[in-house]
Amino acid sequence: MGWIRTSAATVVAIVVTAASATAYTAYTVFAALPAAAAAPEDPPGTVVAVGPLDSQHRLPGAARNLLVTYWSEGPHDLPMLSTGAVYVPPGTPPAGGWPVVSWAHGTTGLADGCAPTVEKPVPNAVAYLTHWLGQGYAVVATDYVGLGTPGLLPYLDGRSAAHSVIDMVRAARSVDRDLAARWIVVGQSEGGQAAMFTARLATGYAPELDYRGAVATGVPSNIETLLPLGGPQFPPLPLVGTGVFMAYLLADMQAYYPDLDVGSYLSPFGQTVVNEVQGLCYPQAAARFGHVSIGQLLSRSVDTPGLRALAARLLAIPTSGYDRPIFLGQGLIDTMVPAVLTAKLVADLAANRVDFTLHAYPTGHVQTVAAALPDTTPFVARLLPVSPR
Repeated sequence: MGWIRTSAATVVAIVVTAASATAYTAYTVFAALPAAAAAPEDPPGTVVAVGPLDSQHRLPGAARNLLVTYWSEGPHDLPMLSTGAVYVPPGTPPAGGWPVVSWAHGTTGLADGCAPTVEKPVPNAVAYLTHWLGQGYAVVATDYVGLGTPGLLPYLDGRSAAHSVIDMVRAARSVDRDLAARWIVVGQSEGGQAAMFTARLATGYAPELDYRGAVATGVPSNIETLLPLGGPQFPPLPLVGTGVFMAYLLADMQAYYPDLDVGSYLSPFGQTVVNEVQGLCYPQAAARFGHVSIGQLLSRSVDTPGLRALAARLLAIPTSGYDRPIFLGQGLIDTMVPAVLTAKLVADLAANRVDFTLHAYPTGHVQTVAAALPDTTPFVARLLPVSPR
């Protein structure tokens, strides 16, 4: 079965505020930027501001550490701004330029201060991105639309996240001519979902780029299949963070889909939680509301046609239509994204003959990223080789 590089035993075992753009000339590699701030009608990937990252957000070993603000597309495919970081390796770029790894981060929160280019860097994430830089890749890392920029982060809106990831590559290449068109997406958790949507959309959304494949670990999948069970009687789950993640999602739905009147499904306590989590990064939200169950957030069943359709549109991982290889990594003792849900995703991908590699690890959710590196590194190198300099 060349279209699925894993064994049946493995499957069974798995059960920033925008600023006026200026011409930034500190490095000769930078393309000239517009003399005035870009307008929403400018194409996705248009950069409106660029400058150096502050010292705490620079990546060790990077020759250039840049902060960019650029246009992308959010809910309803409407223009939204995103910020993100660009890290360029030292030395002379290889023939054709530095190949690009576009990083999709996991859940940090909804408040602007939770953006990775704003909040205190997470050591594990720094080490992970430094690894890819050391392999000879330029690393670009979106904050996602609405996180550090106007509007609310459209949490777990896979299509919006994918746009942010892809347009980050466009934006990075417009400010640094040494970046190649060849690129791959790497994502974990919320970013794993973003990586899967990116994998489905990349070649059609940005045909001028040379998309090569995806690495997705800890992918939250099949959440929409649980929606009919949602209501005040929904029992507490033996999982970590579920109530906070659901509150984030409900805040997203309430902000961007007012016609569905999400507030009418919330209990008074649930509305309070949804309001408060919008100002909290995940560690603070988990400390305050980590004990809250999904049932406590709701006043009535969410098994309605409107919410079912919206959940499917935002959350459902595509199970067909991929045109490049995918690496899936899953922790077998993951208490945030349980392996049983990934098992269904794997079965659906296999049934549709999607070209993917599956690896399972005896790890929890966060630990799977590092555990997978011995496997993801050669996978990426095969798809995105670094040419001799």
